[in-house]
Amino acid sequence: MLALLHTSPVHVPVFDALRDEAHPGLELRHHVDAGLLERARLEGPEAVTDQVREVLRQAVADGARAVLCTCSTIGGVAEAASDGVGVPVLRVDRPMAAAAVAAGPRVVVLAALESTLAPTAALIGEEARRAGRPVEVRTRLVDGAWPRFEAGDTEGYLRLVAAAARAVSDADAIVLAQASMAPARELADGPVPVLASPAPGLAAGADAARLG
Repeated sequence: MLALLHTSPVHVPVFDALRDEAHPGLELRHHVDAGLLERARLEGPEAVTDQVREVLRQAVADGARAVLCTCSTIGGVAEAASDGVGVPVLRVDRPMAAAAVAAGPRVVVLAALESTLAPTAALIGEEARRAGRPVEVRTRLVDGAWPRFEAGDTEGYLRLVAAAARAVSDADAIVLAQASMAPARELADGPVPVLASPAPGLAAGADAARLG
């Protein structure tokens, strides 16, 4: 069983659909806590370390063989809090970051939430060092997108994200920093490849759960 830690309920059907499409038979257990993201935005991601560690321990107690954190803001905290948990703890955006580094040295990170920019840029830098490749990461906040997401205007949210992606021309890859941004890939028809985290992240989590 793979446990997923979300900070928004919108991710539950997304990952269920990806499971049904690519990983039939994989059992998912969802834990949703929007308060983790709210606190991380106000006090910094490290402020939720103890709460995240408790979620991880409970997931293992419930039978999880791996845990996937789908929130980019607290993904690094989840990885760091995994010591002693006893199962692999993954962040959903790490496979995407590795793919961005492989695509070329010029990477643009788009985010709707400012607290996501620095952790995502740091992750891409980490993957670049691991691969021994040079990378230049530029970050851009999609103005006005997050209020639309919070208001439930998913269509407007994705339209703004896609427009921001189409405006990028001088890059080798565009990284959509938040899992909720993934559907904008279908709307972004610009010249630069657009990478999203849910599908490769879930694939990595599924592998970890099978091997765990």
